Amino acid sequence: MKSPARRPHGGGAHRAPYLFLVPAVVLFALFFALPIGYAVWLSFRKVQVSGLGLGAGAREEVWAGLENYTGALSDSELLNGALRVLGYGCIVVPVMLGLALLFALMLDAERVRLAPVTRLAIFLPYAVPGVVAALLWGFLYLPSVSPFHYALDALGLPQPDLLDGGPLYAALSNIAVWGGTGFNMIVIYTALRAVPAEVYEAAKLDGATPLQIALRIKIPMVAPSLVLTFFFSIIATLQVFSEPTTLKPLTNSVSTTWSPLMKVYQDAFGNGDIHAAAAQATLIALATLALSFGFLRTANRRTRQEAGR
Repeated sequence: MKSPARRPHGGGAHRAPYLFLVPAVVLFALFFALPIGYAVWLSFRKVQVSGLGLGAGAREEVWAGLENYTGALSDSELLNGALRVLGYGCIVVPVMLGLALLFALMLDAERVRLAPVTRLAIFLPYAVPGVVAALLWGFLYLPSVSPFHYALDALGLPQPDLLDGGPLYAALSNIAVWGGTGFNMIVIYTALRAVPAEVYEAAKLDGATPLQIALRIKIPMVAPSLVLTFFFSIIATLQVFSEPTTLKPLTNSVSTTWSPLMKVYQDAFGNGDIHAAAAQATLIALATLALSFGFLRTANRRTRQEAGR
């Protein structure tokens, strides 16, 4: 009786997984790692002008060290933009996640009518591009064309200017909440649907009301999804750009440096100083990474503490 033929122990089988990773690694390097590395390299450079800056060799790119970073950290416009985004985030994140959780709990409740249509209606604004949503709401805010202002005028009520002063934060936050609540709701709702029905049935047998089930069972069970949505919301808030940029032509209250990313764009393409803009972009990325890492570490620590009890 012949023994079964043995397969040759070549190295091809061991190299096959790495070959499948090659396209992803190449795309990651070309469109992610390489641009980041180039931006960091630019942040340590500057243009040195000799004389009047005319003629060949009058403008030369030289090593700047930490000069661009010290300039960015002492830039009052960048710091003021960060403070504005902080106030903007204090409105957007709690309201958006609160509404997303509320809608998810309502859709997960028993005897919900037209649940598929309601889910689609809540999620649909997320499918609208950010620029289009900002233009839509911008014209609804604009006193000269807004139907809300005409209705308030007809009723003899005051017509607030949402594009000026303090109400501007509410106007910008409304655009973000309108567009982002549906996505977060879907994430939380999906986590709720994954909870076994036996858990709810046992709670009902113990006499728990729907409100008690929601507060003591559903919300703790979807805590990882809440952490995930909060994490994404922080990143999106720090990177706010399209909404204030789109509303800028409609009001004088939004400057070209209203948010940190707008300041980066203005320095790079308005002032032509790509080296200072690269340093500012690097600082924003580091701040986003630090806040995100700190939040995830705190959330993981609390999860381990609760699991150890």
